Amino acid sequence: MTHSTTRETDGAPQPAGRPEGDGAGDGRDGGRPGGTAPRGRRGPLTAARRENRAGLAFVTPTLVVVGVVVVLPILWTVLLAFQDARLVDIQDMGLLGSWTLDNFGAVFGSPGFWASLWTTLLYTVGATAGSILLGLIAALALREPFRGRGLLRGSMLLPYVAPVVAVAFVWEIALSPQFGVINEWGAELLGWDDPVAFLSTRSYEVALFGLHFEIPLALLTVVAFETWRYFPFAFLFLLARLQAVPDGLEEAAKVDGAAPTQRFRHVLLPQLMPVIALLCVLRFIMTFNKFDDIYLLTGGGSGTDVVAVRVYDFLTARFDVGAAAAQALVLAVVLMVLLGLYFAFFGRKVQEES
Repeated sequence: MTHSTTRETDGAPQPAGRPEGDGAGDGRDGGRPGGTAPRGRRGPLTAARRENRAGLAFVTPTLVVVGVVVVLPILWTVLLAFQDARLVDIQDMGLLGSWTLDNFGAVFGSPGFWASLWTTLLYTVGATAGSILLGLIAALALREPFRGRGLLRGSMLLPYVAPVVAVAFVWEIALSPQFGVINEWGAELLGWDDPVAFLSTRSYEVALFGLHFEIPLALLTVVAFETWRYFPFAFLFLLARLQAVPDGLEEAAKVDGAAPTQRFRHVLLPQLMPVIALLCVLRFIMTFNKFDDIYLLTGGGSGTDVVAVRVYDFLTARFDVGAAAAQALVLAVVLMVLLGLYFAFFGRKVQEES
């Protein structure tokens, strides 16, 4: 007896192997095979999506502020560096004015540019090394507990948090050749015959062990000011790292009979090298672009004409916005090259040691 391969449902034959009500072609799955939803329909809002949206909402204001305050001025400076822009007609200029490369020719051909670049490099290296070295000495001295340590640590931050105008004025008064306390102490304790104009003397002859040589006195003075003013920045970083050094390392070195200099060289210094490398990069960038300290102390005269002061002079004395922007762009390129050399030669070594 044979059985039929089809069955009757409301008078219409259907295949026997297909269950009823599977939704194929009835509109409940959009008519797509396999019962999948249409592509345009999204799934439920998961926790990951909510977190992504919340993070984007929190980051967006910061991105807008950075774009308006940092990115747009940088782009505008780059555009001005290639345009013939004067301060008197900058309001009437369009976004894309008359393009020219004469600004860079004026910068490189201006008298004293290469000398100012060399002065900037000397000033940056000296101030960076001095501030980190002084901060390291202060951190080592104030590491161990003693009475009044907290007050002394707080007073170390005074040069860094004080207004630059105030501290520059104090230094000018103290170094004044007429009524400065430094010249008074020098005359009484060191036997100076004549007062020394620290901030207005380009070169000063010094006799040491029978040898006579000249030193850039004004430049060394502003380097000393920069070292004193910013050593608390290095002090905070180095002190925090010293507090995190395990006590067992130094105790083991003491048991082995290591001297204090040996403990510093073989125990503490390897622990501090990553922080010192970071401080070198940060302080180099900050000092290379420094303007206010030198301008308040010397105005860029007496051998302290750094590139940042020249950018200001191009803008205010010559009213040449394009040349000032070109010089600022050159300064940025030189800084990037120097940092690239640093990371290429020293960054990998510091990373291996750490």
